[in-house]
Formats: sequence, C-alpha cells, structure tokens
Amino acid sequence: MAIRLILTDIDGTILPYGSARVSERTVAALHAALDAGIVAGPASGRFHSWIPAFFGGDEACCATAIATNGLQVYHDGEPVLERGLEPEALRAAMAVLREVPGTGLIVFRGSEPCLVQGSRDDLAVAFPRYARECLDADLPDAPVSKANIFIRGTLDDTRELVARLNEEVDGLDFDVPQAMFSNVMPSGWNKGAALAWLCDYLGVDRSEAVVFGDAGNDVALFEQAEHSVAVEGAMPEAKEAARWHIGACEDDAVAAAIEALVRGEWPFER
Repeated sequence: MAIRLILTDIDGTILPYGSARVSERTVAALHAALDAGIVAGPASGRFHSWIPAFFGGDEACCATAIATNGLQVYHDGEPVLERGLEPEALRAAMAVLREVPGTGLIVFRGSEPCLVQGSRDDLAVAFPRYARECLDADLPDAPVSKANIFIRGTLDDTRELVARLNEEVDGLDFDVPQAMFSNVMPSGWNKGAALAWLCDYLGVDRSEAVVFGDAGNDVALFEQAEHSVAVEGAMPEAKEAARWHIGACEDDAVAAAIEALVRGEWPFER
C-alpha cells in the first residue's frame, strides 16, 4: 500500500507531556519519510511559528503542517490556507461563559496570548504557561487566528461546558483536547477539514494518508483519513475513533510506525 501523506499530532503523540522536544528518532523518522517522497509533518493546535522548536529548530519537519487546529495550513514552508474566528461569534461564547464560574477566554494577537475574559488565577490552574505570559486585553474587533476556552474543573466539567457551547453558540465549534481546556474553531472547520483540504490540494487520496493522534481534537482528523492511528493512553473518544492502535508516545511508537511505512511495511493491527 503506497502512503503519500503522514501527519501527526504533537502533544501526547510524539511529544511526551512535560518534554520540550521530540526525540531524535522522531526527527529522523520524519526525514526518512521526506527522503522517500512522502509528505510528512505535524497536525497541531499550536501556531505554526511555535512548532519548529519542538523539532530542535528543524523546519523541514514542519514545512508541511496543519496548525492552530486547521486554521493554518502550510506546505513547502509557505502558508497555503489561513482562516480566522469572528468577534461576533466569540462574544456569543463569552456570554455563555459569564454564566459558568471558573471559565474564561483567551485569544491571540499574533502569537501572543491575551486574556479577554475570566480570572488569571483560574487560567493558572487550567494552563499555567498562558497565565504567566498572557496580557489583559479586550476582544479585538477583527477576526483572530486562535482562541481557547478554559475552565477550572474536571474533564467531565470540560466536556459539559463544550457540549453547552456547541449547542448554544452559532458560528463556532469547540472540542476537548484535555481537561480544563477547549479549542475554538469556525463551524465545520477543524483538523479534519484541514486534512481534507490538504489532501485535495496535494492530490492525495484519503486512502494514501496516515494520521496519528491521542486527544479529542484529533477525532475530526481521524474521521477524514482512512488510516487513523491512536497511541497508547489516548483519550477514550480518540481511541474509539481510530482505526488502528499502537504503543505509547514515550516509547517512540509513532517514529517506529513511520520507519516501517518508509520500508514499505504495514505496522498496524487493530
């Protein structure tokens, strides 16, 4: 089976939580895929400009990438698609959040996080780095390139809030990449929609794509690829959505799978 496109989530899939860089084996595996003529790179919720650091500054590893959960798509190191989040829809989300204690909204000015609603103390529990780095600001009048909801609570609290936001807010979709945190996307647009767009852009059939992930925001990605792969320890919804299952992020399971694909072997079993 010829594979022409490989995309992988970063956090919890090729980057163990708490680590600053992926392994050298992962970098080498991506280069092996590229050298074999396979388009390969990350599919992440992070800004594209943030991603090279996770590969030790090796920009070849993310020359093709889905970033900010699909709002940015890159190929050959250049942006080929960019989308934004409309302020009016974000204001509707803020109205819902005002009714739920411990919640808030951050948006990004460029790649700089700005706290536009909620408590910095609550954000510090949900996402400490953003709490340290973010500025206090008003919601911009122009579309923004990234936004996140936070809630001081459990994974179930996060899922409950996201379900309510998806029910009550028009023009936006929300998902659950981890407890206490949600990605915000234009309705109908996510990692999966971006994958479908990228496949069409590259002329790649969905059967020729392999995608790896571990979290709730990877479910949409899994739904658009014939060969979706969850790592060990994936969130239940990601595990259920995946066609194939492999070992743990910490054991370089994705790198091992990519190495096998480059050799022309099929490394997956249900």
